[in-house]
Amino acid sequence: MAAQTLDGIAYEEEYILNTRGLKLFTCKWVPKNQEPKGLIFICHGYAMECSITMNSTAVRLAKAGFAVHGIDYEGHGKSDGLQGYITSFDHVVDDCSNHFTAISEMKENKMKMRYLLGESMGGAMALLLHRKKPDYWDGAVLVAPMCKIAENVKPSPIVVSILTKLCNLIPTWKIIPTQDIIDVAFKAPEIRRQIRTNPYCYKGRPRLNTGHELLRISLDLEQRLEEVSIPFMILHGEADRVTDISVSEQLHRKASSWDKSLKKYPEMWHGLLYGETVENIDIVFADIIGWLDERCALGNSRIEQQLKTECDDLQTK
Repeated sequence: MAAQTLDGIAYEEEYILNTRGLKLFTCKWVPKNQEPKGLIFICHGYAMECSITMNSTAVRLAKAGFAVHGIDYEGHGKSDGLQGYITSFDHVVDDCSNHFTAISEMKENKMKMRYLLGESMGGAMALLLHRKKPDYWDGAVLVAPMCKIAENVKPSPIVVSILTKLCNLIPTWKIIPTQDIIDVAFKAPEIRRQIRTNPYCYKGRPRLNTGHELLRISLDLEQRLEEVSIPFMILHGEADRVTDISVSEQLHRKASSWDKSLKKYPEMWHGLLYGETVENIDIVFADIIGWLDERCALGNSRIEQQLKTECDDLQTK
């Protein structure tokens, strides 16, 4: 386990083994001089990773008093697997669920609020983690969530049909035609350069089976938006050309959650967390941290019920 302390934040890296024998990279950022007010589990986007591209996000949240935990998915970042390749999104959901749950169930964390923060494909991950354990998480921050692939980056129906059939023959091939996502996702030129020079970010064309899996889960989520019951906040740039803001609006409208909000940002692009101007990023994080702090201050019935159960158990012993 590698560890370091910088600017009041303790950062650690560790590799874990998943149920399929793959070594997965995990990391965490924890405030050094205070008890964390809650746990945040970050879910990175397609072709991205946690420790470099999402470091600025995690540092901001840790400085705001939260313990932040991340994991690189199979085929992403520093984890095992063919780079940019997802065999099954269900497997990736299981990996994240197992890791995040193990952290949440540690003795020192049991009474802490648990939040998911997902960006783009990570937004889809957060919603699927919620579906897997509907009453487990206390809230989700969904940043330009991939509930549907925008029409301008999705191949035509004929191409989709052909590629779906080819998945059984050449699943790892990089032949899905699409424009350069980096160019349309991140407004700041220096961020585009950083991602292009980051060896842990996948920059080739989407692999066949990966594209098929992303399309599959996007369609699935889009058709089951009313099943979302977790408290959530959606943040979406109105100039986003990667994920469809109209589906974020549908999610906000159709979800059965009693606590839900949608923040739309005029002229902002897809990469709200680190791809915008500094001034815009400050606005986005003020909204995120304000939302999290408000809910931490209120507490919730899950922790109250957990405390009651533990007291009842002590009384019966």
